[in-house]
Parts: sequence; structure tokens; C-alpha cells
Amino acid sequence: MGVKRPGVGSVGRSIDIQVNCYKAEAIDIPVYQYDAIDPDSMPSRVNMEIFRQVQQDYANIFHKVLAYDGKKIAYATYQVPMGSTSRTFEVTLAPKNGGATQKPGGRPPRVYKLKLSEAAIINTEVLRRYIAGSQSMNDAVSTSLAAFNTVLRMVPNLECVHNVRSFFNRNFGFEGIGGGIELWRGFFQSMRPGPGYLLLNVDIATCMMYRPGNLLEVCVDFFDNNVPARNLANYLANSDRERIRLGKFLSNLAVTVPATTKNKRRVIKGVAPRGADQITFDQDGKKTTVAKYFQQLGIRLQHPNLHCVEFRPGGALVPLELCQVQPGQIMRKQLPSDKTSKMVSFSTLKPPQRFQLIENGAQNLQYGQSEYIRSFGLNINPTLMSLKGRILPTPKLQYGPGSKEPVVVPRFGAWNMAEKKLVRPMTVDRWLLVNLSRIFERDLQNIVRNLIQGFESTGITINHSPLIKPGDPQGNIPQILKSAGMEVFKQRGQPPQLIVIIMPDDGNAAVYSAIKHFGDIVVGVATQCLRPQKCRGANIQYWANVALKVNVKIGGINCTPERRAVPILSDPANATIIMGADVQHPAPGAEGRPSFTAVVGSVDQMASKYVAANALQVGRQELIDDLKTMVKDVLKLHMEYRVHQEKAKNPAPRKLIFFRDGVSEGQFEQVLRHELPLIRDACKEMKIQPQITLCVVIKRHHIRFNPITEADRSQNCPAGTVVDTGITSPVEFDFYLQSHGGLLGTSRPSHYAENKFNADTMQSLSFALCHVYARATRSVSIPAPVYYADIVCARGKHHFPPEFAGRLSDDVSEAGSVESFRSQFMPLHEGQKKMMYFSVSSDFIYIFRLNWI
Repeated sequence: MGVKRPGVGSVGRSIDIQVNCYKAEAIDIPVYQYDAIDPDSMPSRVNMEIFRQVQQDYANIFHKVLAYDGKKIAYATYQVPMGSTSRTFEVTLAPKNGGATQKPGGRPPRVYKLKLSEAAIINTEVLRRYIAGSQSMNDAVSTSLAAFNTVLRMVPNLECVHNVRSFFNRNFGFEGIGGGIELWRGFFQSMRPGPGYLLLNVDIATCMMYRPGNLLEVCVDFFDNNVPARNLANYLANSDRERIRLGKFLSNLAVTVPATTKNKRRVIKGVAPRGADQITFDQDGKKTTVAKYFQQLGIRLQHPNLHCVEFRPGGALVPLELCQVQPGQIMRKQLPSDKTSKMVSFSTLKPPQRFQLIENGAQNLQYGQSEYIRSFGLNINPTLMSLKGRILPTPKLQYGPGSKEPVVVPRFGAWNMAEKKLVRPMTVDRWLLVNLSRIFERDLQNIVRNLIQGFESTGITINHSPLIKPGDPQGNIPQILKSAGMEVFKQRGQPPQLIVIIMPDDGNAAVYSAIKHFGDIVVGVATQCLRPQKCRGANIQYWANVALKVNVKIGGINCTPERRAVPILSDPANATIIMGADVQHPAPGAEGRPSFTAVVGSVDQMASKYVAANALQVGRQELIDDLKTMVKDVLKLHMEYRVHQEKAKNPAPRKLIFFRDGVSEGQFEQVLRHELPLIRDACKEMKIQPQITLCVVIKRHHIRFNPITEADRSQNCPAGTVVDTGITSPVEFDFYLQSHGGLLGTSRPSHYAENKFNADTMQSLSFALCHVYARATRSVSIPAPVYYADIVCARGKHHFPPEFAGRLSDDVSEAGSVESFRSQFMPLHEGQKKMMYFSVSSDFIYIFRLNWI
């Protein structure tokens, strides 16, 4: 259990907010849990059909509806009269097309068996006690919530395509985005405990689906219509790489073959290497081709040279032009990077639009009419909740001497660098520019001139005569950079401090990875990559923003919270270190890949300068294995900095505030049991005893705010909006904070939970830390150390040599794979360990929830 709520905050002005939650009540009735055991492994959609058919065929036994999760658990409000503790039921399913169950002379319909066994009786009274604040969270509370969530999902599970807690229907809205992909709009729903009542959280969701229709048309769309159907056969024949890429996209996709008599769903394994007119097999002792076989069936192929798809199991080969993709198949693969902007555009909704769709969706989800909801004693208020929030005072920011406005108060979560100098601007005496783009020499001179002007406007001193070298983006990138760096060394007697690279016009990811590996891992030199489309003709504000990234990469500090704004940091007698930690898992479908872990920590008194440690571990493991080592590494650098740079007599921190990202609510207890002792052990081995506050930041939740009385220019709640009543835990200390101004759609608050600080202190600290993200002139959506930890995890892939990094996308087995990756994982160069090498652009937008545990 987390820390009990010590009270609610009082700082800030009031704001009225609508939230995407409905109040709900549940009658205290026993719920009977049954294990649903089926000897065959069926898809969830088939299981749901079987379960519904069982209730219809055995109506004398099931006199009230049961709720079923589509897998192994069913719930009833009465003890099902089965005559014993278990019973097996047999049913057949009617054909979807409404035809006869059995064709004359055909096979009898398949008989499905469903075995129900009594498992437990759930006392839902414990849930009522929990939301009343009279008991803590335990397994019984979680089980009651799971039962009610299953009840809520019954109607949409039966009528919509579903994915865990979200439901999708093409009628809710869809858009084709190319690449063989459609985006479908849907709804997320989840029942959760609130303070004195249950909360039904409903939000808009987006899902990637395979485009339905003829498989040939889907393949043409996969290549974004750049390869017409008539040319597709030659294109695939001439490029095994593209054929394999298409095969990976289609793998596990279910199709039908309407031209054949057996129009059943078949699952694609891959794309065969040859066309239907070239693939041969034995038929009645004679060799024939796939194309001729179908011709014998009266099916003449329009594209006989086009490739076949291979089905699993069995390996049957069928021309892809004969296959039909049914709608509603979720694409469980990573979204291609070139489709990201279309996903963002489709998903972006202003708060009024989002909330209107949610209210419409509540009707589709039938909260008032569902016989399942009524049967289980649930009552859901039909009106979305409104509550009071507070807008926290904006923290003041301190800039350096020479600034026209040394103390800045952000407006709408943003400010600019006009006439401001950095707190600690660095000197760039040795630097070079490598041009990998098609920008001409005369434009390069303008770029260098504007870069220098932009850097100097922030207070950075920079050499006006850098070395400028061209480079071939198809060449050996490390060798190009090394050669250019050696020229600087010969001229100046020391290696460069900074390498600026203008990237290829296509933004090659492999080139970027090679650059970062060379700079961060091999030689320990700061690298700054520029996009040619942005840097050509860029204004001084653009170059000032680039300067923000470069300054911290080479040891500087851009700005700090003004000392009076965050008393917890400015107290010299009680020095505080702020840490952030995260785990990043491999993409969907990338089995065998490792997860990357990271810990970052502040080194200066005002928590504006950070260092990082990172590692890798078994894929998809959420708890951090090497946490103790990484915390020790960060603590050492913190104390070194405090002694050598801030001249602190006692550099040991008295307080350690640890922001943990990437943890679900169900994992809080695991974090407390596993990670908190590791943090304590690290401190003990460093011979320090700080008071530790462990805070979990939750970004991936579905709470949204719609301002009623005060909104910013994007129709979101103003930056600094905090909510710690109405939708928070009934027992534990948590709050929601929207720390940033909305950029696109509805801003997402982040959710926090906390220890040994009152609400106002932690809310103000969290908000202030959202303003010290070094490369931004706007408050970001989560505290800077959490943001940095996320970035360091993402940069873990750059620790591998370029020739090995490609294996991150290969299909290898889990067994032994982590050790092979660990053996190739190279440490950060000593020259970068004290630098913020991870200062890069990012576009996260969240309302975050903080749980202090």
C-alpha cells in the first residue's frame, strides 16, 4: 500500500473542470466466480460466441446472464445450478452467413465444449470499505474490481473489436493512412475506485487495423501505391528484402479465399519467394503449378506471376490476389515512423470535441440499458463528473547575468530566449561542422554565421572559424567523423569539443545511430545533429534553441528555478538530490530483444543539471535489476559535483526524491519490495542516510480534463492545473497535475503519489521540475528527471556497435539472447559521464498522475 493521504493542497486559484469519469455505485452482493475451461485454445471472439450460445441453449440453468472475460473466468450473481461443482456443456455455433448448420451430405457441425468449475465467492463489500477509506487495497478489492470491469465489457466485447480495455468499431470513425493500415476510433473504459464511490473512466482510443478488402489491394497500399498491382510481381521478385518486409507485415493476418468452396479463415505465415505460375507441386502423380491448379477449378488468375502467400499450419500456398482480408483485425506491430504524423492527426482532439465523443460513446456502450450491468447491481450516473481543481502559481525561473529579464515568469506554460543569457554558458573553442546533406557551400557559410549569432545571443562564447567538411551519407560515418576530428586535433592540439552534423535529407536513422555511438561511446565528444530542412534559413530563435541543447551537452546550465520558488531545493542545510528512473521495452513483436533501463540524477543544488547511468536487462521485465549500481553511480557524481563545483563542505544529500516512471498501479507493491531496498542499499554502501521519497509517475492513464471556467489558447486547462480530490485514490496520497500548456489536442495530466511531504510541497516541486527540461522554453508534461530517464532508455540502442545494432530488429529466440546483447553493450565514454549528452528534442504531452509510495 502507498502512503496515506495527509490532506489536500490549498495553494493556487480555483478552476472548475469536467473530467471523463462517471460516478458509479455497486450493491453489496456476493459474486460467484467460475473457471471457464476449454480443452482447445480458441480466440477470444470465438470463446465469447461459445459462452453466449451455452447460455442460450441451457437457459434452464442460466436464468440470469453471466459475465465472461473471453478467456478463463466467468462471474454470476447466483450459484449456477450445475448439480455439482463443475459441468461440461456442449454447443454448436450457427454459420455467420445465416445458412444451414449442416449442408446435405456434408460434415456435421463442430461441437464445442465448455467446462465451468466453481472457483470462489467474491465478497464485494470489501470494495465498498476500500472506497470509504476504511481499509487498504488488497487482492479481494482487486478481484471485485476485475469482476465489475468484466461486467462492463460484456456488451462491447460481443459487438465490437476489442483490445484489453478498449473497443473499436469502423462506424465510430476510421481513416486509411497507407502502409496497408487503417486507424479506427474507439473507446477505453475502466472501473476504478474513487473517494467514496466508484469511477467509470471513459476515453477515446485509437487502434491500428489492417486495411480490409482484397489482399492484392492491401499489398499495393502497403507500398503506399508506389508499386501498381501490375508491377508488384516484378518488384517483389527483384527485392527479397521488400518481399520479406511485406511478409512480416502480413504474418498472422487472417484471410478468407472466397473463390474456393472452403471459405474459412486462414492465417498467413509469409510471402512465398515465387509467383503462382512458378510454384509447382504433385497432383495425381503429375507436376503442376499453383496457377494451373486454380485454372482447373475455373479460377483464372489476373496476375499469374504474382506471389503466393503461405498459410500456417500446413504451409498451403494460395495466390494473394484470391485472398480477402476481413475488417476488424488489429495490427499488433509497431507503427511505421513515416505514419506517426497521420496517427497524431487522427488522434488529436480538442477537449470539447473529445468530451462530446465520450458522451456519445457512453450511449454506444449501453451503460443504462445493459442487462449485464443491471444484473450485477451496478448503477452508473449518466452525467460526466465536474469538480474543483487548482491552478498552481507558476514557478519563477532564474537566468544568467546580462539578461534583460533575469527572472522569468512563464505565461501559458511558455517563455522565450529573447535577450536572456544562460546561467552558466560554456565556451566552444574547438568545433567542426560535417555536412551529410545536399546543402551548398554558400548556404553552409550562412548556417555557420547564423549558428554563431544564435549561440552568442545566449551568452555562449564560440569560435568563429570552425572546420567545415563534406561527408557521404552512404560512407563510413565513424571514419568520416574521426578524420574530421583529427584535422581539428592537428590544428589546435586538442580534440574537438563539439561536432555539428547536418543530416542527410532523408533523416537516415542508421546514420544518426552511428553518429551517437561515435560521439557518446567511442570518443566522448558532444554531437549535435541538424535537419537540413530546418537549419537552412533558420532564424535566431531556432539557433538559440539549438544552443540550449549544446550548452548542457558540454557542461553548462541553462536556467534554474528561482530559489524562493522551491524552498525544498534551496535549503543548504538539507541538500536534496532528485532522481528519475525508467524502463523501455522492445517494440511489439520484437521477441528476444532486451529492455533498456536508466537512472538520472541531479548534481547541482537547484536540480537543473543531471547525469545518467543505464543498462539492459531481460526484455519486458519492469523491475530494474541493476538499480543499486546505477543509483550509486549517480550519487558519486552528485557528491563530486557538489564538492568541486559548488564547494559544499558536506556533499551528502539529506533527502532523495526518486521519481519512477513506467510502473502500473498493480506493480506498486513490487516496486516497494524490490526497488526501494536497492535504493537504500546503494545509499548505505555510499555511507549516506538520506530520507527517501519514492514517487511513481503514471503517464499512460486515461484521465482527461475539460476546463469549464478557465482555458488556455488550445482550450485545455492552464499549465499548473492540479486535482487531488474527486478522482483520486480513496486512501493513498496521489494527485493529477497538468504541468504544460496544450500543444495539439487534449492535454493529459500525469498522476503522482508521495511520501513525507504535504500536498502543496510535492505538487509545487513537481510543477517546478517540469520547467527545468534543459532544451525547452516551455514547461514539459512530466518532471525533467523522468523525461531524461525516458530519453536515456531510448538511447540505449546507440551503445551497440553499428554493425551489431541491426540485430535489435532481428527475430532471435529469448534463450541466450540477452547475454549476447549484454556482451556487445558498450559503456558510456568517460568524457560523457558528467555531461547531459541526452539533451535532445522530444514531443511528449501528458497530464501526469503521481503516486507516492
